[in-house]
Amino acid sequence: MGALETGPIAVDVAARQAKVVGEGPRIAPLPNEGIAPDIWELVNTIRASAGAGPTTDMPEYMRTMLKHQDIFRCQMDLGNVLFNGAIPARERELAILRCGWLCRAPYEWSQHVGIAGRLKIPAEDIERTTQGSSAPGWSEHEAAILRGVEELIGDQALSDETWETLAKTWDEVQLIEFPMMVGQYVATAFVQNSLRTQLDQGSAGLSRR
Repeated sequence: MGALETGPIAVDVAARQAKVVGEGPRIAPLPNEGIAPDIWELVNTIRASAGAGPTTDMPEYMRTMLKHQDIFRCQMDLGNVLFNGAIPARERELAILRCGWLCRAPYEWSQHVGIAGRLKIPAEDIERTTQGSSAPGWSEHEAAILRGVEELIGDQALSDETWETLAKTWDEVQLIEFPMMVGQYVATAFVQNSLRTQLDQGSAGLSRR
């Protein structure tokens, strides 16, 4: 059984980003030129789901993942399902932010701080996700969401207490969706950290709020 991180964790941001961003990616991304129109449509569909406009400059992470197109397409399809899923957008982003912080994932964290901002999630709530489920200020339901992320990462299962709290508000579809969503974003953090995905220009990574 792993240790459950229900509160703040110490993160040396500079050291962590030096380790998992480094001086450059381990796998060079494809250039924007030559990417097929259906891929652009897929990417812009998920951007729209995340509240962002279309782009003609595909993010580096996506251009790297395109070197494994089968996984890329599956990831984009699942991302679209989750962004248009049964869990409300605010609750989804609180969970993903806690995933990104516990995985100490600069790229994932920074991207979802941006998404949270577009959803008008207050900066103090974004900061509170770094403090965990034990931080004061959460509703019972939101504390259970953060606790659920912590349990899934630390113990690979939801406790009865957390399940029962979430089930007061969520239906069966949402309860199925939640651990799948957490798994998706933990896996994404693993890939981004391991490939040393570069931060977008001007991004502060784990320091972004």
